[in-house]
Amino acid sequence: MFDGVARRYDLTNTVISAGQDRYWRWMTRRAIAPRPGEQVLDLAAGTGVSTVELGKSGAWCVAADFSQGMLAAGRHRNVPMVAGDAMALPFADNSFDAVTISFGLRNIADIDLALREMLRVTKPGGRLVICEFSTPVIPVFKTIYMEYLMKALPRVARAVSSNPDAYVYLAESIRAWPNQRQLGRRVTQAGWSGAQWRNLSGGVVALHRGYKLGS
Repeated sequence: MFDGVARRYDLTNTVISAGQDRYWRWMTRRAIAPRPGEQVLDLAAGTGVSTVELGKSGAWCVAADFSQGMLAAGRHRNVPMVAGDAMALPFADNSFDAVTISFGLRNIADIDLALREMLRVTKPGGRLVICEFSTPVIPVFKTIYMEYLMKALPRVARAVSSNPDAYVYLAESIRAWPNQRQLGRRVTQAGWSGAQWRNLSGGVVALHRGYKLGS
């Protein structure tokens, strides 16, 4: 499915989010706070546009994704890319200062296993940042948003996406996704410490953070 949307994926995301995708990437980089010399894993990185944003910090950032079609669509970007399964990451224990995943956790068959794998490859003292769709916190806005999600989003996708049917799945997966508190609990259960979240765009998106104990 993601191979099928790869060609116009970045454009479609910008259109359906009304340009908010750039803001969400910027806020994710701020939450990670990568520093020069650090090593950062950008998981479910797609075409690598988020990896480029992270690389502005001077850190060494690698894009990893299960979809080779997505990675191929981003081959023109000057970032290292690795094809890999989030449930069995092709990296050694304690490899990264930070691990991040944006809008990809929903698409993993076993998200709890993936959260544990992210913990495994993170260095002691390292950090996790998840940027993911969530539950709007203002009731009236939530109603409007859900109407857009289930009705308007697939129509917009038909106009710009190379595989519009995939965006029907997108809308349904967002509607079924755990809310902020539920996801925060799963982050903690996977072994991450200090789990907390911050709402963006009224809770349409939430940034979840945690860190790996140790020194």
